[in-house]
Amino acid sequence: MSNQDRYIPGVPCWIDTTQPDPEAAVAFYGDLFGWEFEDVMPPGSPARYFVARIRGGDVAAVGAQPEGAPPAAVWSTYVWVADADETAAKVRAAGGSVLSEPMDVMDAGRMAVFADPAGAAFRAWQPNRHRGATVVNEPGSLNFNDLHTSEVDGAREFYGAVFGWDLLDGGMWALPAYGDFLEQRAPGFRDRIAEMGAPKRFEEVVATLVPVADEPAHWGVTFAVDDADAVASRAAELGGRVVVPPCDAPWVRMTVIADPQGATFTATKFVPENKDLAPADSSATGA
Repeated sequence: MSNQDRYIPGVPCWIDTTQPDPEAAVAFYGDLFGWEFEDVMPPGSPARYFVARIRGGDVAAVGAQPEGAPPAAVWSTYVWVADADETAAKVRAAGGSVLSEPMDVMDAGRMAVFADPAGAAFRAWQPNRHRGATVVNEPGSLNFNDLHTSEVDGAREFYGAVFGWDLLDGGMWALPAYGDFLEQRAPGFRDRIAEMGAPKRFEEVVATLVPVADEPAHWGVTFAVDDADAVASRAAELGGRVVVPPCDAPWVRMTVIADPQGATFTATKFVPENKDLAPADSSATGA
């Protein structure tokens, strides 16, 4: 691990979306979030993989769907691991499924696709050249990875066994070592979090859990934005669909959007004044 790494094993580190028409998705997200793209696939490759950047820093990617895959656009979450093959063994032992065995992705890293016992798919990333997102938690970049599931107890057992996560009150996944790592990278981080009035152990939070009842278990993504209302309006103008209109929720003003090809995501503006609001109805937030 380099001194510049922003992640440790067990922390979500990357997201991408696979789309039937990746060029159309590039146009949508480039306009919506101001992303600039580079196709990083070798010349002549039949596949397309556009890495999105803000000020030169990697934030996400848009890729073509694998041949034979269902024609549904989705966002995928990647979790940093030390050993993808060892993680596959842990997934199987914990009752999950290995949907795609660990494989090398050129010299970028080693990847595998798993599903938890409830069927929520996610990816493991054993890094080599590609070290995950370098811009996060600012407008136009990833803010949270969110597990939507009705099997809360099962998820607690599974992700605890595979990644060492603890499920905190309020639906937050915490990795005990992450707080120490962040404090080392930015001394005083814990004190700043406490001064904000954040919940206990918030400095260890790596993801969130959204209890749902009537939808398949899945992982979703949340982007930080300057203005949730403006993003919802612009997404609709660009051919997207506003699934959940902008509304206030604890700590944020949020909206849920489906892009023109159907991949859903949440967009939130940080609003500290909203910290004591009751949680929004989780059944409406299908990102």
